[in-house]
Amino acid sequence: MKEQFLILFSTPLYFLVIGVEMLLSHLHVKKYYSIKDTFINIYLCTVNSVIDLIFRLVYVVVLWWFFRFHFMDLSFNPFLYWPLLFIGEDIIFYIEHRVDHYCRLFWAVHVTHHSSGQFNLTTGFRSSVFQPLYRFIYFIPLVLLGFRPVDIVFMYSLTQIYGILVHTQYIKKMPEWFEAVFVSPSHHRVHHASNIRYLDRNMGMVLIIWDRMFGTFQAELPEDPIRYGLVKPLENPHHLANIIFHEFESVRKDLQKDIPFFIKLKYLFMPPGWSHDGSSRTATELRKELVEEETSLAQQPSLVHG
Repeated sequence: MKEQFLILFSTPLYFLVIGVEMLLSHLHVKKYYSIKDTFINIYLCTVNSVIDLIFRLVYVVVLWWFFRFHFMDLSFNPFLYWPLLFIGEDIIFYIEHRVDHYCRLFWAVHVTHHSSGQFNLTTGFRSSVFQPLYRFIYFIPLVLLGFRPVDIVFMYSLTQIYGILVHTQYIKKMPEWFEAVFVSPSHHRVHHASNIRYLDRNMGMVLIIWDRMFGTFQAELPEDPIRYGLVKPLENPHHLANIIFHEFESVRKDLQKDIPFFIKLKYLFMPPGWSHDGSSRTATELRKELVEEETSLAQQPSLVHG
């Protein structure tokens, strides 16, 4: 019943806000939407939903099995149970999202969500299609804390609605108090940027406080306009199979190199861009170089023209 309520609530909401954004984009000649890109977003969401539906029985059974060993019970107090579930769910998402960005194996799954050069409300549906196969593992601590699996799935679906709605360029800034606590469209635009300064930043779903606490926050800066998409754009950005599997193919090529087994493992589990010979660099390395370059320029004496 809870999921039916979410579907009945969210479906007309999505149609309304996406329709309005499409209309405004057309009237203002913003070109935030394209037919091909929107179709791809819907396609990836459909594939993700099918996998999730097929696999749901498996992960719900696994979570219920772990629930037998829970050592807390907060269900007697709904005013405590649901807020704590929300907070627990949100920090779990932050952890999962950060792993997706800092471990290449999981980045190969998540990269589909970042592969578009456009950014609009339908980008929120551009799903990491294989994520349902492992996402439930992150929920195990929550069931051990006494949160029911069905409630965890419901809360995840509820926060996903918010996560989709921040994929917009039409809301520039929210009030300061809001931006200090919650993920805003401005924060999430940074997350989807390919600018070096913005890589692997703003991982939160609803609350931005985790990024502020753990050093992954970055404000959107007017002097560094956002470029959407990947650092290395796809050669064929509209090929459906290529969108899903291109990073897996890249990983396969790296694993075929004549290198020790331990180094091959690093190509799986180190951050994207890591290389044993320095032929490519991680986001952290690129950002360090950018900071050093900016510091060097700032320290140079200014020229005074007579």
